[in-house]
Amino acid sequence: MSIETFPSPLVSTAWLSSHLTAPSVKVVDASTYLPNAGRNARAEYLAGHIPGAVFGDLDWLSDQTAPLPHTLLGADAFAERIGSLGIGTGDSIVVYDGSGQNFSAPRLWFMLRIFGHQRVSVLDGGLHRWTQDGCPIETTVPTVTPAVFEARLDATRVRTLDDMRANLASHGEQVVDARSP
Repeated sequence: MSIETFPSPLVSTAWLSSHLTAPSVKVVDASTYLPNAGRNARAEYLAGHIPGAVFGDLDWLSDQTAPLPHTLLGADAFAERIGSLGIGTGDSIVVYDGSGQNFSAPRLWFMLRIFGHQRVSVLDGGLHRWTQDGCPIETTVPTVTPAVFEARLDATRVRTLDDMRANLASHGEQVVDARSP
C-alpha cells in the first residue's frame, strides 16, 4: 500500500515499518486502560513505543468537564490539542494501543474521523504485533512542532439519546454495543 492509497482503516506492521520515516505519516499511541486493569498507559508509552510515536491521552483529548468519560470535545478544542501533538490536517495518521486487542486505538480513529480527518488508520495488532514482528521500539519522547489541524464535526456520525430512543421504534439503524460482557 502506498501513501497515495492511504487511508485503509487498518494497516499492517509491514506497511507502517516501510512508511515510518515519511514526514506526512504520524503515529499515535492511544493506549488507555480500565481502572481495574492495573496498567498505566503513559508509563508504558515511556517504557517503549513505536519510533516517533506521540502519546495521545484519550482523557485529555476528551471533554473532561462532561459527566461521562470520553465525551467529544468541541471541534476547536480538539483541533488545538491534536495540533499540539504535531499532527496537521494533511498528515496520514496511524493509531495503535498496547492492549493487544485494539481496545482504545479505534476510539481515537473514530474521533479523528468524526472531526473530518480521512487519512487515519489503526495498526493491525497494535504494539503487541509490532514487537512480535520484530519491529523496533524506543523510549525517546519525540520533540514535536505544533501543527495546524482543521476539525469540522460531522454531526451525521453522532447519535443522541433521543436518536437512540427513536431508533428503538423505527429500527432504521443497526446498533452494535462493542463493550465487553
